[in-house]
Amino acid sequence: MCGIVGYIGNKKAMPILVNGLLRLEYRGYDSAGIATIEDDKIVVMKNKGRVNNLSNLSGIDKLVGTIGIAHTRWATHGKPSKENSHPHLDNSKSFAVVHNGIIENYHELKNFLIEKGYEFLSTTDTEVIPNLLHYYFNQDSKNDEKKLLRAVKNTCKDLKGSYAIEILSTYNKDKMIVVRKDSPLVIGKGLEENYISSDIPAILSYTKDFYLIDDNEIAELSRDKIKFYDSELNEIIKPVKSIEWGALSAEKDGYEDFMLKEIHEQPRAIRETVGAKLDNGKIEIEGLEFSKEYLENLNKIYIVACGTAMHAGLVAKATFEKFCKIPVEVDIASEFRYRDPLIDERTLCIYISQSGETADTIAALKLAKSKGAKTLAISNVIGSSITREADYSIYTHAGPEIAVASTKAYTSQVALLVILGMYFAEKLEKVDKSEINNLKSDILKIPTQIEEILKNTKQIQEFARKVYKEKDMFFLGRGTDYAVSLEGSLKLKEISYIHSESYASGELKHGPIALIENGVTVVAIMTNPSLVEKSISNIQEVVTRGAKVLAITSEDIKNDGLNEVIKLPKTNPLISPILSVIPMQLFAYYISKEKGLDVDKPRNLAKSVTVE
Repeated sequence: MCGIVGYIGNKKAMPILVNGLLRLEYRGYDSAGIATIEDDKIVVMKNKGRVNNLSNLSGIDKLVGTIGIAHTRWATHGKPSKENSHPHLDNSKSFAVVHNGIIENYHELKNFLIEKGYEFLSTTDTEVIPNLLHYYFNQDSKNDEKKLLRAVKNTCKDLKGSYAIEILSTYNKDKMIVVRKDSPLVIGKGLEENYISSDIPAILSYTKDFYLIDDNEIAELSRDKIKFYDSELNEIIKPVKSIEWGALSAEKDGYEDFMLKEIHEQPRAIRETVGAKLDNGKIEIEGLEFSKEYLENLNKIYIVACGTAMHAGLVAKATFEKFCKIPVEVDIASEFRYRDPLIDERTLCIYISQSGETADTIAALKLAKSKGAKTLAISNVIGSSITREADYSIYTHAGPEIAVASTKAYTSQVALLVILGMYFAEKLEKVDKSEINNLKSDILKIPTQIEEILKNTKQIQEFARKVYKEKDMFFLGRGTDYAVSLEGSLKLKEISYIHSESYASGELKHGPIALIENGVTVVAIMTNPSLVEKSISNIQEVVTRGAKVLAITSEDIKNDGLNEVIKLPKTNPLISPILSVIPMQLFAYYISKEKGLDVDKPRNLAKSVTVE
């Protein structure tokens, strides 16, 4: 989940590297470092903490090298410290490496290298890589132009796990080598200069032309050329992809935080996501070749994802089951492949990942393919790993999401999944067309309805100010309201560090009500007309025990003991979570701001979870 950046060209590398790291801090911010080649020597500068701690180091502004690598870390092996920061050098200081991922067999490799006389300065898994490179380079008696590439090839054969690696060496100071396996990596092509990054937004201001590196591929970069190789060093040809995102998409654009900006971008993100698939009442999903016969033959649909993306799947489950009459199981990707799920050729597996690089989700997808199921990826990033692994891919149009806590990606995922459910339903013809048409009409109104909610946030802000010092909160809902309450609870945990739990309202009396005492805050979501009466009865159970209640509802309810009622526009309960999540996102945001926390970079979290 770390972020890596690289540059080779004719400009000073240091400012480009530091700027790239600042744009990648959502991937990790325990420490940061850079390495450049200065007067035939590798110079490393690194520090614990945020990228600003690195850019303030004495002497960093004196680096003039035009080739360099950089890293911002989310700690896995080894505590956050200067010693464990990347880049790491080999003992001879001839090789510098930055690495995103986990080397699972690093103990074995470290012991091997120690026996060969190598010493280690850190407790990371990464430090074995530069020393292995040095070992294999010295073992190679051939002194030709591919000697360094062979050292990379042999090193990678020894590595078990996931990695995206950038390599500098004094043995070839005008070239940089990168390699990837199960961790994201892109190369940006410029004019007599080239860029490397974990994510496109970090280098989008420099180029719109990118190479997408596949697993076990190696790239050798010089200033005016890039050569690509497979794992056996056979040269391969890769196409350039042009990325449509504007560089300003990754800027705050006048907002105080990326998260607030992305909350306000949700109307546009949903308009573009829905508009790309639903036009003049007709749903068209390019490249999706599911016949009526195939869908009728399905015995189950799995929706598999992690965290927020999994919550989007839980919301969409209701649409698929109501309109398609196919059983749907929503599963956590990190659990899915370890429980021997029942999958065969009659199973459709849908995988959701904002970045398209979520390691657990990709692993679960590979399992389904091995069992003969068709796989469909939903991602926000064209050309990401999950979309290249899946049989079919469809995309949200959220644009770059920089804040660690997801907002616009979630609502875009829900919208796209509901569109997909309607698309299947029209092929299956199992429900009245008027029901589908009504839902189409309602989903087209959603962006404007979100804009209405965002025009008046004062009520939410004032309630957040009253409760931000609390230690525990609870979220309640029924049906799709329960599904969205899970996301509301997660948002609060992620950015405010307040412990919160979500429960189905009807389960309250089966245990959780024991936790309700005088002054505890409860957030209640009530948007389904057929369930409101039942939900109000559940809410009265907590009111009578002294709870402070924030109600989020689209229905006309009596303010009987409720502290605050947020009124939402009316919509179909299948898509009401797209509206009801907005106040919960804002609630978490305002509480975090009241506590003086970093909203965009919550502790211990990273945006793209590329390790298991």
